[in-house]
Amino acid sequence: MSETRLRLRPPRNRVDPRARRWWTVRALLIPGGPLLLAATALLVLCVLFFPGALPWLAPLTVVVLVLPALAVILLMPGLRYRVHAWEVGESAVYTADGWFWQRRRIAPLSRVQTVDTVRGPLQRRYGLATVTVTTASTAGAVRISGLLDDDARQMAERIAEAARLVREDAA
Repeated sequence: MSETRLRLRPPRNRVDPRARRWWTVRALLIPGGPLLLAATALLVLCVLFFPGALPWLAPLTVVVLVLPALAVILLMPGLRYRVHAWEVGESAVYTADGWFWQRRRIAPLSRVQTVDTVRGPLQRRYGLATVTVTTASTAGAVRISGLLDDDARQMAERIAEAARLVREDAA
């Protein structure tokens, strides 16, 4: 007996390329910037007050604080951009997100409760928005970040209308 395996393909739509810059600035503000600032302060204090500790503290600081900060700032936006995608079908919203921990979510339109569009200060700076689709699920809301503001508005309207039509069909 042969077993047919279905493979889940990636969602078709990518987020806007400006999302990479938005994610980079966010990484500079939290957590990258604070980690680099802490590393600098630690090394300056070491040089001023405990110069004998510098041979072992400097490499430790680089490994524990500087390298993770640089990885988040330099690598995360590109990796995240490759993974983040979305698709609104006839019966579901399908998303893929993450960069280190990646996940794919499919939310049936029949379970949609609310659709929100959020634009934080940095997102507004880059003309981006996040669409949040709240469903009757314990897994939480489905978020699609890094969309152009107009695309986010249109998507929110499309999901809300599709969810309404699916519920009417089920009645």
